[in-house]
Amino acid sequence: MGASLQEQRDPATGRARTQIFHNGEKAHSPFSDAEMSRRATVMRDHMAEGRIDAVILTSYHGVNYFSGFTYCHFGRRYACVIQPDRLTTVSAGIDGGQPWRMTHGDNIAYTDWRRDNYFCALQDLIAPNGHGGQRRIGVEFDHVSLDFLKLLEDAFPGAEFVDIAEPAMWMRTIKSHEEITLITEGARIADVGGTACAQSIRAGVGEHEVALASTGAMVREIAKSFPQVELMDTWTWFQSAINTDGAHNPVTNRKVEAGDILSLNCFPMIFGYYTALERTLFCEHASDEHLRLWRINCEVHERGLELIRPGARCSDIAAELNEIYATHDLLQYRSFGYGHSFGVLCHYYGREAGVELREDVDTVLKPGMVVSMEPMIMIPEGLPGAGGYREHDILVIGESDVTNITGFPYGPQHNIIGG
Repeated sequence: MGASLQEQRDPATGRARTQIFHNGEKAHSPFSDAEMSRRATVMRDHMAEGRIDAVILTSYHGVNYFSGFTYCHFGRRYACVIQPDRLTTVSAGIDGGQPWRMTHGDNIAYTDWRRDNYFCALQDLIAPNGHGGQRRIGVEFDHVSLDFLKLLEDAFPGAEFVDIAEPAMWMRTIKSHEEITLITEGARIADVGGTACAQSIRAGVGEHEVALASTGAMVREIAKSFPQVELMDTWTWFQSAINTDGAHNPVTNRKVEAGDILSLNCFPMIFGYYTALERTLFCEHASDEHLRLWRINCEVHERGLELIRPGARCSDIAAELNEIYATHDLLQYRSFGYGHSFGVLCHYYGREAGVELREDVDTVLKPGMVVSMEPMIMIPEGLPGAGGYREHDILVIGESDVTNITGFPYGPQHNIIGG
């Protein structure tokens, strides 16, 4: 179709406050209409049970999961509004027709010339009931600031706002077959990035050059593998020596040296879905103490892979793996939990906190969940074997078994590069 532009104008100034801008055709999605409708139906069932009249999702993961659209924040507000009979994204006019093309549903855009035009768009969608406002509106409590909540209350006087973040999180934790297919493809592409990373490592090369090679390989593979895909947010963290002490340390221009401990972290992003490959490596050689610590971490990793099964409790997995570290007097060097859920996720959005392999999470793993096993220890600078050690695989929980969708090898027999 061509462009379709409708506007709601301010009667005092004649300027448009909101627009319906349908430009071009709906974009390709890896998910079927049935899959996207299923997600909305699950939310609507929850709304009916909780007597919620409308849901306003504002997080990256909330908007993407239910609509297929990933917004670019840049200081503007966005939303996915779900009602019993319609689903609509709210976007800024600066984005043109792209939000509508990506949305499984409709879209309304607001203009920039008045700060409250975003709320005008929400009011267009959510008409007040007979009491002067919607009776109950679901919002993501973990994404709504005090300032934003006050503005919502002003826009919808008399409305009761209820939390939708936690219910939506639990909806996302069980992946559909189509989601698992996409996540599996992401894991394959992460392996492509890992291969490019390993091939680029040598003494004297900057971390940034290795990361660029890995990211470039993944972006090209995503472009080759999907029609009309948005190529956004794929990245690599490649760290060396002291820079390996944190799991999320940024890439620097430090040059790799022979004997350095290295950390490979490849993150392809496809339609808002993140996957990861993380490996410990060394340049040319490793000291005896580095090798000892590395092998212990691989031991924990391998036992963790065995423990991830349908019916296993997250906290029980963490407790048993803690015992292995404690046996080697290394538990004090553990950096974080042993794994987390995958899906609509990125380094700046999304977290299904109910499915993390930690001592304080008692969730039972169920078929359809996708989780990582990623033990890490960090030995401080100045001690023998200093550096951060981390291996990372992604596992899909089935009805009675588990599928490991990560293929890149790990351990000293594979990842001493150039030795």
